[in-house]
Amino acid sequence: MEIIVDEKAAGWYIDELQLQKGDMVQFFVRYGGCSNVQKGFSLGVVKQEPEDIGSSAESKGITFFVENRDLWYFDNHNLRVELDEEVDEPTFNYIEQ
Repeated sequence: MEIIVDEKAAGWYIDELQLQKGDMVQFFVRYGGCSNVQKGFSLGVVKQEPEDIGSSAESKGITFFVENRDLWYFDNHNLRVELDEEVDEPTFNYIEQ
């Protein structure tokens, strides 16, 4: 499972979460919401140190990661995070491996 965070989306997270270079942001599975890969679940986001990284990517000096325990959620998909400029917020795109 690969994570890709484009620079515009990374910039949005930097502004919204008041991140500094070297900070770490976790994408985690939460119950509820809507997703293209797992019904009844969605991704949450939190600034946090990792316990057991399953996949990670760096963009604009920030490390974005998913823990090993949450890899099941992606069901053989990669995660691409892009900024939707019309609504000024990130979108999660799931790309089949």
